[in-house]
Amino acid sequence: MQTHRDSSQTLGRFFIWFAWVAALGLLYYFFDGALNKQLNPNQQVTSYHQGGHAVVVLQQNRAGHYLANGAINERPVTFLLDTGATQVAIPGSMAKSLGLSQGRQVQVRTANGIAVAYQTQLDHLQLGDIHLYQVAATIVPDYHSEHILLGMSALRALEFTQRDGQLTIRQ
Repeated sequence: MQTHRDSSQTLGRFFIWFAWVAALGLLYYFFDGALNKQLNPNQQVTSYHQGGHAVVVLQQNRAGHYLANGAINERPVTFLLDTGATQVAIPGSMAKSLGLSQGRQVQVRTANGIAVAYQTQLDHLQLGDIHLYQVAATIVPDYHSEHILLGMSALRALEFTQRDGQLTIRQ
């Protein structure tokens, strides 16, 4: 009888631990998704057409930034819109996976000072139904981020207005 009780207790403890691990996993999954949504409320960029123009409306995140999922050369990326950036800036760690080659070396001014970068060109940049072709960009090896700065080399081809935490972009 004692062995049956010991194995029942062991099995019971296993299921209690399993239930706790499963509950913690579900909490992680739920809160991770909620935090990602707060960081990037534009994970599914929606577009519409108005008067022959493609229009994208982005929501500001809690930090006051505009992040949005898009694509470079048909590969998914996350953009951080930055009207203060002269060029589209791509972290060095992402350049190879995007199929980009390093061109001429240049110096760029960043928030952390002067950095070395390499000129490149994006064949295709997409944000919702907005498509840009042959966009000048820089690969910045010392830029460590998960986001691509969408600077004025792309944004100057677009019209945008900001109101009440929304950025409306027209092409």
